[in-house]
Amino acid sequence: MILASIEPINGLTLSHYMLTSALLLVIGLIGFLTRRNMIVMFLCTELMLLAAAIAMIAFGRYHLDVSGQVFVIFILTIAAAEAALALALVVLLYRHKATLSAEAWSELREP
Repeated sequence: MILASIEPINGLTLSHYMLTSALLLVIGLIGFLTRRNMIVMFLCTELMLLAAAIAMIAFGRYHLDVSGQVFVIFILTIAAAEAALALALVVLLYRHKATLSAEAWSELREP
């Protein structure tokens, strides 16, 4: 099996992928901290997980190792499980109160 060379594809280097990953992580973090809608907060969490996946693939490609791609499979599995639980939680909370604002759920005690 011939491994791919370390030369960048179309002029893209590791720093380009890391910058893209960092940008996605920052966008997800800012979105998570500033938005109060729970659906948007879960989407921002997914964005942060995808940023980690891009970083793992980039490092794996740079070091000519497939372990980064294996980690991405686990990251995507966690992201899918998180999305399923988030959807179930959003539906459950919306049935209880007709709002998805995180401020309405700051106190989780029984009335």
